[in-house]
Amino acid sequence: MTETPQPRGAHATRPDAPPSGPPAPVPQDDVRRRLLDVRAEVAKAVVGQDAAVTGLLLGLVCRGHVLLEGVPGVAKTLLVRSLAAALDITTKRVQFTPDLMPGDLTGSLVWDERDTDFTFREGPVFTQLLLADEINRTPPKTQSALLEAMEERQVSIDGTPRPLPSPFMVAATQNPVEYEGTYPLPEAQLDRFLLKVTLPLPPREDEVEILVRHASGFDPRDLGAAGVRPVASADDLAQAQAAVRRVRIDPAVAAYIVDIARATRDSPSLSLGVSPRGATALMGTARAWAWLSGRDFVTPDDVKALAHGTLAHRLSLRPEAELEGVGVGSVLSSALGAVPVPR
Repeated sequence: MTETPQPRGAHATRPDAPPSGPPAPVPQDDVRRRLLDVRAEVAKAVVGQDAAVTGLLLGLVCRGHVLLEGVPGVAKTLLVRSLAAALDITTKRVQFTPDLMPGDLTGSLVWDERDTDFTFREGPVFTQLLLADEINRTPPKTQSALLEAMEERQVSIDGTPRPLPSPFMVAATQNPVEYEGTYPLPEAQLDRFLLKVTLPLPPREDEVEILVRHASGFDPRDLGAAGVRPVASADDLAQAQAAVRRVRIDPAVAAYIVDIARATRDSPSLSLGVSPRGATALMGTARAWAWLSGRDFVTPDDVKALAHGTLAHRLSLRPEAELEGVGVGSVLSSALGAVPVPR
């Protein structure tokens, strides 16, 4: 099995993260170049985490959503804010807490005394890039309020559907599930996330760079002073989304994706394998990766490179496998190794 491409930084991409940066595509059109330039802009505020930046770009290009997991203090929030600034799209942040109600997120009808009628007051979900901060610190009732927004790109209030802006992406952050005060996301919601990216603690040289920047006056609340500027736009994202839909996928590669999904369903270590939605998601991320790499066709290597980031969070281990210390990543790697690679 070929290795997942490695990031340009000092540390390797984790198995459950997307590759950190495609090679410079040749030929490189203007839209692709501008989107790839976003990584350099984000790097002005965030040291390292190239794989997470690429994962967020893939999510936007695929019209999907991304779950970022990491311990507090690894720049999850700063990463999303920097991305929005580099793309010149609107963003809102919601801090998920145990007492957050669904209406606090989606909006609600309020009584207007002047018009003597109820009017709709939009919630923070009405934005292009929603930062759902610490999503697993709120109960499942509020977590599920995002399901319609993520799947249908609309919210229904009092039976009336209200469309969300375009583009629309949820970038949710969560602490590792073993942390106190967290609620594991239900399987139905996890399945709505196109990618899950784990942000590791930085290596020593990156951590030194972080301290040097702060000693020089870096303020994470002032991205303009850090030099982060818009280098792409919502129009670029729309063109990229259209271009990705034109990326060709050979029937043999499509069958390869299906065989990977079916191999997870047959695994004795898993109680829940990859659904057809998950297989479709893997095809989408592979097509987006191929386009960012400057190709109009998908290869099996594209599929393998994105398999862990796209599929691992959709799998559930059997209790006996957990007791034996088996990990989801190793089970998925075994499934990938068992499926013949098309030529």
